[in-house]
Amino acid sequence: MKGASYPLESSFPLPHPIVLQLVGYKNSGKTTLIIDLIRRLKQDGYSVGTAKHDAHHYQMDYPGTDSWKHQEAGADVTAITSANQSTILRSFSESLPALLKQMNEVHIVLVEGFKQESYPKLILIRSEEDFTLLEVVSNPIAVIVWPQAWAAWHTANKAGDSYPLPCFAISSTNEIYAFLSSHFF
Repeated sequence: MKGASYPLESSFPLPHPIVLQLVGYKNSGKTTLIIDLIRRLKQDGYSVGTAKHDAHHYQMDYPGTDSWKHQEAGADVTAITSANQSTILRSFSESLPALLKQMNEVHIVLVEGFKQESYPKLILIRSEEDFTLLEVVSNPIAVIVWPQAWAAWHTANKAGDSYPLPCFAISSTNEIYAFLSSHFF
């Protein structure tokens, strides 16, 4: 299936997509790394989905549009489609598993946030204080470290506070991609 373009034309269903989470505190580089990974994955012929947890209220539609008026009037679900895209707006939150069920046609789903979920995770560490993430999340597979936390990371590992995980510099997108390629796709 590698190399297929979206939408996938296939006589048999894809297995569930590979799900990979990127977690970190605010401004740790999650979105930037996801964008870099999406571009690399697309260059290699994969179809990619993304899911993002937003702790704030967000607005996908614009006041005055017909679909906005539908939502404003109280529609629980509003679908809109055009020649090149489709969107379904729901007036309620959905769990990550529910969102993923709607992405079976892609090869890989990159998830930003949802720290409590149990999918494989890249942990982004911007400062020494961010090491606490390693104690509270499940299924970490690698650590992505900013320069200002690099020395503290290596000091902690030498002092016996060992985190037996591969570690990459935030600027090492090629190495991160190679690691993920060798383990997941």
